[in-house]
Amino acid sequence: MKPDTAHKAHPWHGISLGPDAPEEITAFIEIVPTDTVKYEVDKESGYLSLDRPQKFSNIVPSLYGFLPRTYCGPKMAEMTNLALARYDIDGDGDPLDICVLTEKDVTHGDIIVKAHPIGGLRLLDHNQADDKIIAVLKNDAVYGNYTDIDQLPKDIVRRLMHYFTTYKDIPGENTKRMVFISTYGATEAKEVIRRSQEDYKDYIAALKD
Repeated sequence: MKPDTAHKAHPWHGISLGPDAPEEITAFIEIVPTDTVKYEVDKESGYLSLDRPQKFSNIVPSLYGFLPRTYCGPKMAEMTNLALARYDIDGDGDPLDICVLTEKDVTHGDIIVKAHPIGGLRLLDHNQADDKIIAVLKNDAVYGNYTDIDQLPKDIVRRLMHYFTTYKDIPGENTKRMVFISTYGATEAKEVIRRSQEDYKDYIAALKD
């Protein structure tokens, strides 16, 4: 191994989204349905860190992670503003989240997978755009042929919606942190990805300046 390649690439900055993005994308998976704690990539080091234990019965219904070299900034958030006829919503300042559906039992995160986006969930987290791209694992025996969210069984979509609108709630409190806005199909999902790529380039350029 050459010295300049003898290191682990940073999951956010060092992995390519793929030459065919957004039609086919590389996703970094942080957590899987069997995890009882929430893992999240530490943005400085790139290592997987323990974000928080799941105190209540919340099981992520798919592989869950983010898209490398994306950023939820103003261009991505503009789509949420347009959908709600508003102008005050910002991106959440994180990489774009993704759920990857597969029939396989993947036992741990900290991996990369190839996937095809078929839609997304438009959500607000503390009044910030926090979309979740829905994708299918490339060549998956069950989900691999789906090309749009409308083709999915309704219960799969409802399960994802329920998880992401409740996983940050605390039982006994009336305040809901995550607000569901709408679902959207493959065409819009790919546009969200493109905009998040542009936001990432702007974000990196601003850091260099």
